[in-house]
Amino acid sequence: MKLELQDYIKFRNFVYKRSGLHFEEKKIYFVKKRLAARMKALGIQRPKEYLWRLKYGDPHGKEFQQLINLLTTNETYFFREFDQLSVFAENCLQEVCTTKERQGKKKLRLWSAGCSTGEEPYTLSIILQQMVDDYHTWEVKILATDIDTEVLKKAQKGVYSKRSIKDVPEEYLQKYFIREGDNYKVKFSVKKPIQFRHLNLMDDKKMRLISGIDFIFCRNVLIYFDENSRRAVVSNFYESLNNGGYIFLGHSESMSRISSAFTLRRKNGFIVYQKVED
Repeated sequence: MKLELQDYIKFRNFVYKRSGLHFEEKKIYFVKKRLAARMKALGIQRPKEYLWRLKYGDPHGKEFQQLINLLTTNETYFFREFDQLSVFAENCLQEVCTTKERQGKKKLRLWSAGCSTGEEPYTLSIILQQMVDDYHTWEVKILATDIDTEVLKKAQKGVYSKRSIKDVPEEYLQKYFIREGDNYKVKFSVKKPIQFRHLNLMDDKKMRLISGIDFIFCRNVLIYFDENSRRAVVSNFYESLNNGGYIFLGHSESMSRISSAFTLRRKNGFIVYQKVED
């Protein structure tokens, strides 16, 4: 398949407008391969015909979703960026729990934004059960969202290969997983507080419906957005958070380049971002 730069730019702009995902010109070969796969499946020969199909022959967005599923990358595993998770568990979580107990509000709400195949929200569920005193007396809910419908299906099954669980402590493997041949399945107790939901982070209407969140994990997701999209997404994150809540980004991401609304905190040598209103 031949993809001229001008046609690539049209595809890129269309995807950006619909999803907020931004692909630079150097990504043309990556995108071309995914376009070719969908065009072959549909029996379409020319890129312009496929773009027409996306714009005018896809009223319910099913084909666009198929394309998005191919364009998003989903590299993840349990307890990824362990040091950051330690700061969450030992510092931020304890702080928020102490405040809530003092207020008599034993409810915790977490959001894994860009949850991929589910390793992150399941990791958070395990951490909460390990770290929250009298866990069963708390009302805990974890919202796990992603734009990719295929990874959400895998996440809901909760079955993982040895590669995904390579960093899970042996004690946790025994306590929270069931061995199934060469794979590992998370137990019901880990799944119970999690709700998986399809969500485009650029869907302003749906984003504004999410509120009362104590912790947002959006790690290594915003790198796929351009500056304007990041600001829009982070603005909605801010509104979704409770006062005193925290947001965690990936190690290569910095909130200071996106928004000044959050207060920077240093905990155990790590930078975290908190919503603090007077």
